[in-house]
Amino acid sequence: MYSTPEQKYHRIQRELMAGAYALGGVSLIGILWYSVVEGWSWEDAAYMTVITLATVGYGETHPLGDRGRLFTIALILMGVISIGYIVNRFTEAVIQGYFQEGIRLRQQRRIMESLSGHYIICGFSRTGRQIAREFWAEGVAFVVIDSELESVQKAMSEGYTVFQGDATLDDSLLKVGIERAICIVAALPSDAENLYTVLSAKTLNPEIRAIARASTEEALQKLQRGGADAVISPYITGGKRMAAAALRPQVLDFVDGILSGTDRQMYMEEFLLDPAFCPFVGQSLQKAKLRSQTGALVLAIRRTDGNLIGGPTGDTVLMPRDTLICMGTDEQLRSLNRLLGPMNSQQLRRPKNS
Repeated sequence: MYSTPEQKYHRIQRELMAGAYALGGVSLIGILWYSVVEGWSWEDAAYMTVITLATVGYGETHPLGDRGRLFTIALILMGVISIGYIVNRFTEAVIQGYFQEGIRLRQQRRIMESLSGHYIICGFSRTGRQIAREFWAEGVAFVVIDSELESVQKAMSEGYTVFQGDATLDDSLLKVGIERAICIVAALPSDAENLYTVLSAKTLNPEIRAIARASTEEALQKLQRGGADAVISPYITGGKRMAAAALRPQVLDFVDGILSGTDRQMYMEEFLLDPAFCPFVGQSLQKAKLRSQTGALVLAIRRTDGNLIGGPTGDTVLMPRDTLICMGTDEQLRSLNRLLGPMNSQQLRRPKNS
């Protein structure tokens, strides 16, 4: 199943190939006729066929009878039709830019094949565009997939890697490297499409983290049962944020500034403690001295069983595969990243390295 521009490119490609095969077949018929029927040598037969199809008017290589001349007339007509068809298809391809489209498709295919540890955004509506802006600002590798040509062109104009296709289909997800991705965000306008996308993604890559958009509470529950790791309802989330803006405006401004401010000075990041690399596993926070060495503040720790420790004390012990939720400046978080060792998580995004 091809996208609209890709479908047109492949159609033109098939038509040009068909024209070339037709011209080759006409040439073969001419050579066989002059060689077998007229009794000419293969060289003379090929020469006569070429000058006949090219309509250069050099004259007959050997004298022809009435039957030979009638065949030559038919050969000229078949050649003119075949060559005219090829010229017509070639001209359309040049005018419509299908050759440039072919180059773009090959480049896109190479980019898709090179993607690894990336994020997939399904749907480039208002929600998808905002997600793409956040990912772009964070400098993470991601690809957008959408079935609408207008949305694809919009994403391309903003410089994003984009693929036109149906995100609910396994074939489309495979083309954007679902088996190598670490997270997929289903931001399609339909709850059913988001559910199909999550189910397909989890089937193709059980380890992938799936985030889905839901418009109703019922859809939220179904998406959770369908395997989504996190389900976001814009209406529920929007209502909570509006209530927070009314009740705790300064707190909301502070949190917004950390999470999505354009000129933010403080950041929040999560770090997965891999016992194979992290030297502080098994130590307490007081002994690890993460705050004194980097300046970053450990806000919370998520245990492997899902238990969240908010505001951990100095006696809190760092366990294998713990996730540390930290806050600090860009440089402080980079220092903390270097201190904790290389991240080796397929579940969480790697913090930015210096």
